[in-house]
Amino acid sequence: MDRVLAGRAPGFPLTDEGRRQAAGAARLLAGMGISAIYCSPIQRARETAGIMAGVSDITVDGRLSELEMGSFTGKTYEEISGTHGNVFLRFYEGDPGVGESGVETFESVRRRVAEIAREAASRHPGGNVLLVTHMDPIKAMIFESLHPPPEALFGLVIENASLNIFRYGEAVELGAINVMEPGRLAPLNP
Repeated sequence: MDRVLAGRAPGFPLTDEGRRQAAGAARLLAGMGISAIYCSPIQRARETAGIMAGVSDITVDGRLSELEMGSFTGKTYEEISGTHGNVFLRFYEGDPGVGESGVETFESVRRRVAEIAREAASRHPGGNVLLVTHMDPIKAMIFESLHPPPEALFGLVIENASLNIFRYGEAVELGAINVMEPGRLAPLNP
């Protein structure tokens, strides 16, 4: 099956597999004492947050939304790279030409996600706050903590329904990345 860039388009709910993955993430969160959940308004994120709603109320916040894909929405990765080259790497590099297709800039994603993450941390001091969001907003948080080069961000895969843990203090610190139930991990020696 071709991977389609859904972006912010409606009509892309969680699949059965996505619901299983979200339930697994909810089991991992069960002992973490989640004090609040903030979630993207996009359907698949709201559904994921709903699976975890037993631990808290949900606050929907547009700053956690997937990036705006512009004219790339609904196209496959192959279609886009066939006509525009490696637009995804150029996105992380900050190439202004990417915006010509209506794609939100990585800097814009970074600013809005950092803003809501700081606000959530300050509203719940000492608490564990869950932000239910998408791959590029998570990569923006990773950028805030590690400042990796664009090539590293491009190559980084954020697994669906994985937990990525950040700590807020004087700086943003990455505590864990792609935490999943062990059954979802690929075998080390296939």
